[in-house]
Parts: sequence; C-alpha cells; structure tokens
Amino acid sequence: MIKTTPQLAVQLYTVRDFFQTPDDMKRSLEKISAIGYRAVQLSAVGAMNGETPPVSAESARQMLDDNGLGCIATHRSWDSLKNATEQEIAFHQTLGCDFVAIGSLPGEFRARGADGYRECARQAVELAEQLAPAGLRLGYHNHAFEWEKENGIAFFEVLQSSGVMMELDVYWIAHAGANPQRVVESCAGQIPVVHVKDKAMIGDEAVMAPVGEGNLDWDNLLPALARSGAEFLAVEQDICRRDPFDCLRSSWDFLSAHPALQPKSTPE
Repeated sequence: MIKTTPQLAVQLYTVRDFFQTPDDMKRSLEKISAIGYRAVQLSAVGAMNGETPPVSAESARQMLDDNGLGCIATHRSWDSLKNATEQEIAFHQTLGCDFVAIGSLPGEFRARGADGYRECARQAVELAEQLAPAGLRLGYHNHAFEWEKENGIAFFEVLQSSGVMMELDVYWIAHAGANPQRVVESCAGQIPVVHVKDKAMIGDEAVMAPVGEGNLDWDNLLPALARSGAEFLAVEQDICRRDPFDCLRSSWDFLSAHPALQPKSTPE
C-alpha cells in the first residue's frame, strides 16, 4: 500500500495580487515562510511574467532559498511546454522543481468532447516522455467541467485512464458532485501534488474557504490522500473573503495539527 505523510505548500495563485513586483514577491514569501510553510507552487506570479520579467528563475530561486522555501510545482502554458520544451526544462531545473502541471484543458481539445480529451491525453503522455529524462513530471489540474459526461463516461476518466499524472483539486471535484475521497483513491500513485481548499455555505451560496472552515470531509479525505501517495498538499483559495494571508494561516493551523498529517515514527 502506498503511504506517505504529505507536506504542506502554498499555491501562490491564492496571493497573486501580492506578487506583482520583486519587492512584493520578497515580502510575500517572507510572510508565507513565517506562517510555517516550507514549499510553494509558482502560479500566476506577475513578477515572473513576460519575455523579460523583473524576477527571473534565478532570482526567484534565490528568494525561495532565502526564505527556506522549495518550489514543488508550477502551472505553465500548454503552448510553451509543447513548443519551447528545452527552455521549460531549464526553467524548472533552475528552480529545483520537478513537477509541472497543465492548468486547464486547452480550448482546442475541450470543444471536441471525448475525442478531444483522448487527443490531449495522448499528447500529454508524449510530452511527459520528453520531460522525464530531465527529471520532470507532468500533471493535469482539474476543475469541475471534466466531470461532464458523454455516453455515461466522465471526461475525467478519459484523462485518468491514459496514465497522465493528476494535480487533483478536491474542491472542484466536490463542486462537480463527485466524491473527492473516491477520486483520490482511484488516482493512487498518480497524484504527487494535490490542491486543497474547503467548501463552505453562506446561506444557499457555496463559497471557497480555508481548509477546516467548510464542509469537506477532511477526517476521511486526508488519510486517503496519505494512502494514495500525495507528496504535497498545496493550499489554494481562488477567492478569499478576507485577507488571503490570514486564510493561508487558518489552513496551516488546521492541517498542520491534523492527526493524518503527523509524521509516523514507525512504519505501518
């Protein structure tokens, strides 16, 4: 049985508004480190965007090192991964990052239904084979639309059955009406990084919330993630109803204290 103690990370999309300049990025990484996190996913970092970004991969690596943080994942564009593969490999090696995820299904595939998902999966497998010799792993990040069905089969199942690694987002799985624990268990060995956020209710409206402040079944979901080989749980909250750093702290406090995430002193 696969068994790990997942480590906690921050998906920087949560605090994207605070990563627009080098100074913003430096201060924000300091805040994240002070909470207790020791890893981040680089995604939607404005200071690193563009052909000549104000923060290069080298500068980002130095900022991370200065704050005791590692980069455990990225979101990169499909076009860049396909057409500038060597540059992407160099970028990730500079960061010391071995996992890159496709943030969403490219529109060229989504419009074609199941056939489009199959073609995307085929190309993703080929791309993963190109990245593997450089020590990089490729994954796919889900939202909710992947649970649309064609002839009774969810599009997610098409991707999953191809063997492509998954960067599961448990909130979106629940939002789609699927069972997050069952999906996690069905992806055992395929999920090095998992996005975690909670789903709360404000009246009749479902909203994103810090982990532990909503209604997802963490007491069963977290052990399932550990059993299924998740290496990192990347806390992400696309929309925060209060200061996002406070949301990150709340998620940290809940997750770091949860029995399922305590290091095991002896093998099970």
